[in-house]
Amino acid sequence: MQLVDTHCHIHDKEYKFDIPKIFENAANQDVSTMICIGTSALDSQNAVEFAHKHPNCYATVGLHPHDAKLGEDDFEILASLANDPKVVAIGEFGLDYFYENSPKADQIKALRYQLELALSANKPCVFHVREAQKQDKSATGRAFADFWPIFDEFTGIRGVIHSFSSNVEDLEEALKRGLYIGLNGIITFTKDEKQLAAAKAVPLDRLLLETDSPFLTPTPKRGTINEPSNVRLVAEFLSRLRGESITTLADTTTGNAHTLFGI
Repeated sequence: MQLVDTHCHIHDKEYKFDIPKIFENAANQDVSTMICIGTSALDSQNAVEFAHKHPNCYATVGLHPHDAKLGEDDFEILASLANDPKVVAIGEFGLDYFYENSPKADQIKALRYQLELALSANKPCVFHVREAQKQDKSATGRAFADFWPIFDEFTGIRGVIHSFSSNVEDLEEALKRGLYIGLNGIITFTKDEKQLAAAKAVPLDRLLLETDSPFLTPTPKRGTINEPSNVRLVAEFLSRLRGESITTLADTTTGNAHTLFGI
């Protein structure tokens, strides 16, 4: 059995990971491959550099919605990195209305730019779409409601909605567009029945596993720094929730990762 952590940040120098120990722990939990996700120009450069040093790691390059206000200089650097052989996707990017660290206009500009970059580089996308903490009742107040019309301006986009924590309705919109769904530790501790229902409803051939480490540590390791080995805990929880064998879930999600990212 092999597992892939399709979304982690172990290249982030701020967290001073014990990298040999990270890889040892991952191997002990059958985690064979990790994708290090870029969130800014500098962070994307670090992810690519890290991936070149470690054969079982790949990288993405992207401008996170939190950093979308950084703008043009970062766009040029991302474009220069996009065709590196270790880069398997563009992202993470999208819309984040929870914190709105960048103005919505800047987030939308960065979203469109990176969709164009993904098409020109022939790479899939890693999408970050997060709703406001208190939902606006108007349709335009929702991140997904703003995201889909922009997505639909482009033809041929492939990718994954990372850290999916919405409902079945938003899941159906993603599946209609052929996207994969990334689930992580959130699903092991959420009390939101709509989130759990959506996790159960994801078709197995559209499911990807991730940790988002060092964030979102799954139960029962809450309170510790997350790492790729914990993708095994996500897989075990989903196996129970969905009534699927761990072997079937691991084999299929690993195949899905290979298919989407070409690894």
